[in-house]
Amino acid sequence: MVSPSLLGPVAEPVPDVARIAVLRANALGDFIFTLPALESLRAAYPAAEIVLLGAPWHAKLWRDRPGPVDRVLVVPPAPGIRAPEAGEAEDGLADFLAAAREERFDLALQLHGGGGNSNPVVAGLGARVTAGLRAEDAPPLDRWIRYVYYQHEVIRYLEAVALVGAPATTVIPALAVTDADRAEARRVLGAPERPRIALHPGASDTRRRWPPERFGEVARALAGDGYEVLVTGTPSEQETVDRVVASAGVPVRAEVGTLSLGGLAACYADCALVISNDTGPLHLAGAVGTSTIGIYWLGNLINGATPLRARHRPIASWTTRCPVCGVDCTRDIYPHRPGESGCAHRDSFVTDVPVAEVLEAAADLR
Repeated sequence: MVSPSLLGPVAEPVPDVARIAVLRANALGDFIFTLPALESLRAAYPAAEIVLLGAPWHAKLWRDRPGPVDRVLVVPPAPGIRAPEAGEAEDGLADFLAAAREERFDLALQLHGGGGNSNPVVAGLGARVTAGLRAEDAPPLDRWIRYVYYQHEVIRYLEAVALVGAPATTVIPALAVTDADRAEARRVLGAPERPRIALHPGASDTRRRWPPERFGEVARALAGDGYEVLVTGTPSEQETVDRVVASAGVPVRAEVGTLSLGGLAACYADCALVISNDTGPLHLAGAVGTSTIGIYWLGNLINGATPLRARHRPIASWTTRCPVCGVDCTRDIYPHRPGESGCAHRDSFVTDVPVAEVLEAAADLR
């Protein structure tokens, strides 16, 4: 039996649920997208324990943090689940599943992708009811909805939890900033002497990176307007951050690997604006309530850009052909359309976004 809701049909809740497992063990932005679905589960099953099956960084982020996750179980690295960190080996999944079955989960949700690798993990938890996403080549769960690539990620996971009777309570990801986060940010950054704006020029996929020199132009203009400009990045993005700082030609502050994720959340919460490529820190900034400008390739705009415009401006690149070889890269998703596919280049697809558009959006949001 199903009932209507804001986002479509919702199944009846599963009775007598004491413990829920949710598999979502990938990157920061991916996790932020699941927060509304987790909030919906919490509202539908207020007495149940919600256990996130995640990565080590999830356990660190969620320690003593209010929100819909009660506990984190760290999933061992495994193909299609998560990559190993330093010193980890991909050989612990069978033991993990055996131990997890002792938890006696009532529900197990797969919010981790198409399910080719993740659905067997969720099925192996031994829950009374399994539910989640399923691509064409993935094994089924007890209740499933088709994984279709081009769908906004937040809505995708809200539809998935509706399978177990959890209607949407929000479509806006929100992450609490703790006193410990604020203390860390203040210890590292000090008190702001003037309004801050943060730039994040990195992204794991180089095709989503706006040129560092463009970020440098933006930094120069914002510093000229009286803002303290921070340039954030991970240690692997040090070179990119250095190029932004060098091209800015004015004093800006690089913060590379100096803050934990919680500290970064507090840093962004104190900023007037965050300008970033489409990557985890952009979505983190939005989740702590900060205004954002995101630079997106159009396909990623469909899947990840916030639909809100009062405090957010996603700016799209409309490039569809590889800037190196000219191949139409949309054919990877639409193979029946004419042309070639199979491009292996990783040059930026967002270089056509002009600096002027970013600065106009920044002036509008400040």
